[in-house]
Amino acid sequence: MEAVVVNTAGKETGKKVRLNDQIFGIEPNDHAIYLDVKQYLANQRQGTHKSKERAEIARTTKKLKRQKGTGGARAGSMKSPLFVGGGRVFGPRPRDYSFKLNKKLKRLACLSALTYKAKGKSVTILENFNFDKPKTKQYADILKNLQLENKKALVVLPQHDHNIYLSARNLQSNKVVTAGELNTYDVLNAQHLVLVEGSVPALETRFLS
Repeated sequence: MEAVVVNTAGKETGKKVRLNDQIFGIEPNDHAIYLDVKQYLANQRQGTHKSKERAEIARTTKKLKRQKGTGGARAGSMKSPLFVGGGRVFGPRPRDYSFKLNKKLKRLACLSALTYKAKGKSVTILENFNFDKPKTKQYADILKNLQLENKKALVVLPQHDHNIYLSARNLQSNKVVTAGELNTYDVLNAQHLVLVEGSVPALETRFLS
């Protein structure tokens, strides 16, 4: 599979890049994608939720009424969950939601997501570029030239570039990652994938080495 390389003005440069079928043309595995996205979202959860149970609240333990003869159920403490302000039964407790997935499964999920993007023609190859200093307007102009100003775009760099990262930080519909940081959730969450030219061999090194 070949893709045309465009410049920051959105024009074709005449160069073409070959997208390896082992990355962008595999048989997608939907269940692997499901598990990887599920793990990613689970790992984002803080798990600090907590409600007080009857042993943890401060209420009187004085017996409210006599045991028998009132016509109602017996009651011995205001901490009972049956009363307003009582402790909660089986309330949430702090816990860790993360779980383990095998590396091969996570790799398969990411390759499946990349394949779906390639099949949907939602991949653009952008020639290598850099900024002398952070400039959000200049970065926004590049997205506009690529007709991505109103779309969720994921820009993949071959390596970390501080100026590009700072330039893109304030744009809510845009995210910048390196080829080594690319994950299934980010690929699927973006409407369009922008691969900077140097990131293509970086992805091949990561997934095929």
